[in-house]
Amino acid sequence: MSQLPPQSLTNTQLTLLKMFAYQLPEEELEEMKAVLARFFAQRIRKRTAQIWEERQYSNDTMQTWLNEEGQ
Repeated sequence: MSQLPPQSLTNTQLTLLKMFAYQLPEEELEEMKAVLARFFAQRIRKRTAQIWEERQYSNDTMQTWLNEEGQ
């Protein structure tokens, strides 16, 4: 197996390592994963809504995309 080149950690990775420098029960680990997933999903929804508003997309836009040839 080849070794990956060394990389520095991001500020997010460092913070998470410091916050969770102890063993979590499996149930709490799963809960933490769910919290992080909801956080990132919320960010994506917010950014997507912003893009749709900026570009003035609508439900008609989505229907056009879905009905395009090759979809």
